[in-house]
Amino acid sequence: MILNYNEMQEEKFPNFKGGEKEYASKMFFDGTNRIMLGRLIPGASIGVHTHETNSEVMYFLEGTGKVLMDGEYEKVEAGVAHYCPKGHTHSLINDSDADLVFFAVVPEQ
Repeated sequence: MILNYNEMQEEKFPNFKGGEKEYASKMFFDGTNRIMLGRLIPGASIGVHTHETNSEVMYFLEGTGKVLMDGEYEKVEAGVAHYCPKGHTHSLINDSDADLVFFAVVPEQ
């Protein structure tokens, strides 16, 4: 199956999971799993949340920012990945002056 993100509409989610500003995403959802091309503008964040029934992998394509993972900050930038296993808590913050663009997969377990 090919997922063509060039043809998908970008959706905007204000204050996503209690975060700041808005999260923009082109998302594929098959009823169980989510595969997303996400974007946070400068100063935006995805709020702190726990993955109770799934995990998440994020691969960063553009920009810099930080992840708050189980209470610890980790720097992210283009070319690195972040993994949040099932049962763990994280948040994503764009603390830079450019967009933070990433590819994320959330498989239900």
